[in-house]
Amino acid sequence: MPGIRPNKAKDKLGEGGVVTTISGLQSSDNIDFLGPLGFDAAWIEMEHGGPTWDQLGDQTRACDLWGMTPITRVTSNEPWLITRTLDRGSMGIVVPHVNTKEEAEKAFQSAKYAPLGYRGMFGGRQSFGVTDYFQRANDQTMVIVLLEEAVALSNLDEILTVDGIDVFFVAPSDLAQTMGHIGNTGHPDVQKAIDDAIAKIVAAGKTPGTLVNDENVASYVEKGVRFVMTSWNAWVAQGAVGFINRTLGAKG
Repeated sequence: MPGIRPNKAKDKLGEGGVVTTISGLQSSDNIDFLGPLGFDAAWIEMEHGGPTWDQLGDQTRACDLWGMTPITRVTSNEPWLITRTLDRGSMGIVVPHVNTKEEAEKAFQSAKYAPLGYRGMFGGRQSFGVTDYFQRANDQTMVIVLLEEAVALSNLDEILTVDGIDVFFVAPSDLAQTMGHIGNTGHPDVQKAIDDAIAKIVAAGKTPGTLVNDENVASYVEKGVRFVMTSWNAWVAQGAVGFINRTLGAKG
């Protein structure tokens, strides 16, 4: 019988590496297209995206095919929702709007079987053929909490005391909004808040994550970020604009 499928992203973090995560995935076809490129994980979007539960199963299967860890952002910090997301084949969850220590504990415990938590006793797709799934799943399940609001950063010291969280992800856009700088993640106050949060996470011996782009990814890795997420949409847009501009130039 097969053993449990290893969580590539979780293992890489455990080895001290930087996990590369691609988002903007609307279908299993997107994942199949991007799979050969070598990303460690795929960020499947169920808070702002449109996958159904059936489609989530297809997307996580596509991730398995290409050796990417399927990580899904859920819509809220609810045990039943986290359980079902994991049952559909996700190997990690991203929980939005975690603002307190208690909310971080709830997210962690919802994703883990006893004795660590209270995930519902059903293995789902990743358990098929794995005879010791309930004994092994906790070690292969990632928990990522989103620090999206100014109040989360004010409570960060307490949030960081929660053991077992794999990534404390500082989310720039929502943070900027709650700081009064909607749509302006580059505002100096927002950037300072992000940098201070990352430094605090690193100092606590925990793993920070954040949204990056081609221009800032190197600097964030230097600051200690070890879970980087980016969307492929910007690359398509940039390439399309360049192509159109070169076409117009050739006509002249």
